[in-house]
Amino acid sequence: MSSPPQDTTPTPEQFVAVQRSEEFGKLRRSFRGFAIPMTVAFLVWYFAYVILSTYAEGLMSTPVFGNLNLGILFGLSQFVMTFLITWLYIRHANKSLDPIASQLRGELEGDL
Repeated sequence: MSSPPQDTTPTPEQFVAVQRSEEFGKLRRSFRGFAIPMTVAFLVWYFAYVILSTYAEGLMSTPVFGNLNLGILFGLSQFVMTFLITWLYIRHANKSLDPIASQLRGELEGDL
């Protein structure tokens, strides 16, 4: 017969120790180093669209091709920007965040 599985639930003290570790600090800095600039960039892009749509109607109604004008293209670019940021985040997470998070999780759960 095999022995019953051991409880590997981390204690609060272990969580605090991990939170104070250099690896966790590196994880937090790496996440914030990506998330904050991307959030600012997206908000600037979004509010530029809203402001230009409101106050620069002539510019936004400039024809580009057929019935497409700058306003429509700028609006559609919001979707492109969202997908681009998502793709960049996935790349960043896979390269920089997930390895550190997996290591910390492994240490907490006793896998390493």
